[in-house]
Amino acid sequence: MIKVGLVGFGISARVFHAPFITTNNNYQLVSVVERHKQESKELYPFVQVVKTFDELLQNEEIDLVVITTPNETHFPYAKAALEAGKHVVLEKPVTNTSKEAMELIEIANSNSVVLSVYQNRRYVSDFLTIREILDKQLLGEVHTFEGHYDRYRAEARPQAWREHALPGSGILYDLGPHLLDQVLYLFGMPHTITADIRRQRPHAKVDDYFDLRLDYGFLKVMLQAGMLVREPGPRYLIHGTKGSFVKSGEDPQEALLRAGALPVGDDWGKEPEAIYGMLHTEVNGKLVRERYPSYKGDYAAYYKNLYESLVNDKPVQERIAHGYNTIRLIELAFESHQSKCTLPCTELIPVEYR
Repeated sequence: MIKVGLVGFGISARVFHAPFITTNNNYQLVSVVERHKQESKELYPFVQVVKTFDELLQNEEIDLVVITTPNETHFPYAKAALEAGKHVVLEKPVTNTSKEAMELIEIANSNSVVLSVYQNRRYVSDFLTIREILDKQLLGEVHTFEGHYDRYRAEARPQAWREHALPGSGILYDLGPHLLDQVLYLFGMPHTITADIRRQRPHAKVDDYFDLRLDYGFLKVMLQAGMLVREPGPRYLIHGTKGSFVKSGEDPQEALLRAGALPVGDDWGKEPEAIYGMLHTEVNGKLVRERYPSYKGDYAAYYKNLYESLVNDKPVQERIAHGYNTIRLIELAFESHQSKCTLPCTELIPVEYR
């Protein structure tokens, strides 16, 4: 039984972590840090609510600390937890700088504890389906990969720390880690990066749009996210030497979790057929153009895999080195934007993703 301390109880903790910890019999949610309220106790009456991070660390029965607080707290909180001998899960992005991420890697190694980055977008229908299609080489050699994470949110959100001029704020730090991690997982390390990062809304204090171009040689990757897209197009467009795959729609898990559903049952994470992607390719000499059934998503796989790492010494699936590479690319993206030029992707860690 892995006993868990949860730091923070905002949307991240309520939606993406607590439901999967409390429905997995290998974990026990013991304590939650809430400075001003006790909302976690309303949902989970058995938890101990503490007001400070230090109080949580002093609890010797806690094995795993899950950090879901604002980005600028990630490094100091993770460092303290690792030095206290606790295993740590860090929400994306792991830290605000690659230097901080590298220091956490060294601390985790020296203390022989597990440090993992929470990349739940590896366990959504569209990504799992794309991974399967590429693994089967149904498109031939991929030459173009386009990924979008668009929203329409024209109004300001004064209470949202991500929209204030703080370290780690803005859409690139928020949504960039999802898209970048997926591309690194599928294709490995890019050669160069070119970035256009903007503030499109008149009230914006931080970036609310980005366009990243990653060059792999034959393969070109384009990643975009914006807050002024009322009618989104496909989320993914992938073209290869044999065919194409076009995918629209959104994995259903987040909406269900926000509505209070528990991640249980055989149908959890199953996409409706109406948003299955379109596969247009050639298979065994025959032209195929048909809806390709979506793989069932399951955020719960993250904590299942983590348990195997904590208890049975299996390799960590979402390694801190993966988080380091994501932050390093974000740093290079800002540098590329500011200098208006293409930059080589330097100082990435050549680590396996599978």
